[in-house]
Amino acid sequence: MVDVRGGDLSRLRQLNSLTAIRELRRAGPLTLSALAERTGLSRPSMKEVTAELMELGWVEEVPPSPGTMGRPARRYRFRADSGYLVGVDIGGHNIRAALSDLDGEILAETRQPVLPDASLEERLSAIERAVSGCLALSRTSVSDLWTIAVGTIGVIDVEGRVIYSAAVPAWRDLDLAGKLREMFPCQVLIENDSRLAAMAESRRGAAKGVRDLVFLHVGRRMGAGLVIDGKVHRGFGAAAGEISMLPESRWFDAPEHLNTCPSVPEDTAPEDAAGWTLAAARAGDPVALAAVERYVDDLAVGTAAMVLILDPQMVVLGGGFSRSSDVLLGPLRERLRRTCMRMPEVLPSTLGDECVVVGAIEYAVDHLDDQLFTPDRGPLPVTR
Repeated sequence: MVDVRGGDLSRLRQLNSLTAIRELRRAGPLTLSALAERTGLSRPSMKEVTAELMELGWVEEVPPSPGTMGRPARRYRFRADSGYLVGVDIGGHNIRAALSDLDGEILAETRQPVLPDASLEERLSAIERAVSGCLALSRTSVSDLWTIAVGTIGVIDVEGRVIYSAAVPAWRDLDLAGKLREMFPCQVLIENDSRLAAMAESRRGAAKGVRDLVFLHVGRRMGAGLVIDGKVHRGFGAAAGEISMLPESRWFDAPEHLNTCPSVPEDTAPEDAAGWTLAAARAGDPVALAAVERYVDDLAVGTAAMVLILDPQMVVLGGGFSRSSDVLLGPLRERLRRTCMRMPEVLPSTLGDECVVVGAIEYAVDHLDDQLFTPDRGPLPVTR
């Protein structure tokens, strides 16, 4: 499996242990013989590796299935339930949370509504309620949490501080990670929500397996997440994808075409106006269709710019307005064909409103792997 000529044996054991963990996470539970075959180790060596991983707390023996005849071969599994991860989406109207095991399997989800003009304290309180709801549903406690990963609007630095947020100016220079660490006794990660959504779609959604992707986060505000060569792209200063800041892209004010459609009834709540316009366009209302055309005109400008620069395999339409992808995708494809040298595949999100929390879970799993399961660090004993 691993050839370390003249290397140190402890290093070889470490690499063997990491490979065994990877195979158990990928295909477990497995017998010693199956593990040995998948890793290329001898069965006696695999037995030693497994014993060490059991002592560290990462692996345990699986009880035989009920009704098994004879003496069954021992099977082993990765203890993904050693701890738990939480993903949070701080949206304009809802706080969503999901709790998963260490492999990213989602076990519980909750949602807490918030007002668009909610204060920081109100949003933090909603986050706490959403996370507590996940803990209650999964019958776990806050002490079981290893990492909370949060998606929010704006440019986020490596320390979890909101550097800039055009949609919520009051969050500028907010130490969001610090605020959440005061609430939860675990690691806290903060990332841009569009970036997390792009990660989710590239791993579990419409773009699974796609290595070059533009994710359009379309709703009451506009954003984009980029995946380049299989990796989410942050940029040098974590501001990649913020194309709405360029006035010529026409993204910042694009939703107003839907919000101010003349055929929207006067008694419609402002936050429901865009949805009404999209529904009316679906029904064939000519005024609403004209508003959609103007909206897509603006959406296509920034999208075409990113497509021409990155030449992605796929563009995914996500965010709140993606529920009306049947109305938006046709006009968007038409405009991109006029402009782009090579037309990418353009598809709707398959994760819908869950894309950010799913991306947050993926981000937390990546962080876990980087901390515990890399050749430079792990595997370490089970501990937060």
